[in-house]
Amino acid sequence: MTTLPTYADVVAAADRLHGHAHRTPVLRSRTADDMLGASVFFKCENFQRMGAFKFRGAFNALSRFDAVQRLAGVVTFSSGNHAQAVALSARILGMPAVILMPSDAPQAKIDATRGYGGEVILFDRFKEDREALLQALARERGMTMIPPFDHPDVMAGQGTAVKELLDEVGELDHLFVCLGGGGLLSGSALAARALSPRCKIYGVEPEAGNDGQQSFRSGQIVRIPTPQTIADGAQSQALGHYTFAVIQRDVDDVLTATDAQLVQAMRFFAERMKMVVEPTGCLGFAAACHAGVPLVGQRVGVVISGGNVDLGRFGELLAL
Repeated sequence: MTTLPTYADVVAAADRLHGHAHRTPVLRSRTADDMLGASVFFKCENFQRMGAFKFRGAFNALSRFDAVQRLAGVVTFSSGNHAQAVALSARILGMPAVILMPSDAPQAKIDATRGYGGEVILFDRFKEDREALLQALARERGMTMIPPFDHPDVMAGQGTAVKELLDEVGELDHLFVCLGGGGLLSGSALAARALSPRCKIYGVEPEAGNDGQQSFRSGQIVRIPTPQTIADGAQSQALGHYTFAVIQRDVDDVLTATDAQLVQAMRFFAERMKMVVEPTGCLGFAAACHAGVPLVGQRVGVVISGGNVDLGRFGELLAL
C-alpha cells in the first residue's frame, strides 16, 4: 500500500480544482435549525458539476496523469456519479474514458455519462465480478484504472468539499457525511481533523448496507452482498483499504439511516429548501435527525453528496 493521503494532499487538490470545480453553496434552513435545536450548515454538492461531489476526486486524479496515460485514457466502474465525474473530467482533459456501469443504475446517470462523452459498458452487478471485468478492460486497452473511492488522489479531491465548508463557516461540533465506499468520508475526515480538530465526524450509510459500520466497530474490513436500498450511490459491498485506514483512524462513529428516513429527508429538501437531492445525498441529514446524536446548541455540518436522481423515480419516492 502506498502512503495514505494527508491534509496537504487535500490542499494540493483544491489548487488543481480551482477554476474547474464549482465552489458549492453552504445553505441554512431555519426549519432544520428548529428541528435539531442546532445551527445546521448544509454543504450542497448537489450543485457541483455533474451534480455530485464525485467531480472533485475524479478531476484531481485524472489531472495527475502523465502524457502516456492521457493518450490511452481512463477506465473505471460506477453506479453513476463517479461515472459521470470521470467522463466529464476526461472530456475536459482531452482523454478517452470507458466506464463499467451496473445495468440497473438509474437511466438518468447512464444517459448523462454517455452525454459527457464516456463509453459505457453495462454489467449485472448481482452476477458478474466488476473488478475482474475492469482489470480485463484495462489490460485490453492499456488504460489506467481510477476506482470510485479507494485511491489517494480521489480521496484528497473529495476532501476539498469539507475544506471549503470549514473555510467558510469555521469550526464545527459535529459533521455528518454520506458513506458508500468511503472516499468522501475519508477525505472529509482529513480536512476536518486539520481545520476543526475537536469536531466529531460521523459516516452515515444505509441500514440495509452497513458494511462500514461493521468494519469500523470490528476493526477489519467486512464485505457484504450488494445491499437492497434506494441509496444507489451507497450500494458498495465493502470499504477500500485506503479509505478504511483513514476512517478507522479519524472518524468517531458510523451510523445508519433507513430508506423511509431517506425519503423523509428528500421531502424536507424538496419542500423546505427547494432542492432535488438523491437518496444517497440524504444520508447525513437523516442521521442527524434520527440517529440519537445529541445536537442541541451545537454547530452541525451536513454534506449533501449529490442530486442525480431520475425525476420519475424522485416523484415516486416522494409519493410514498
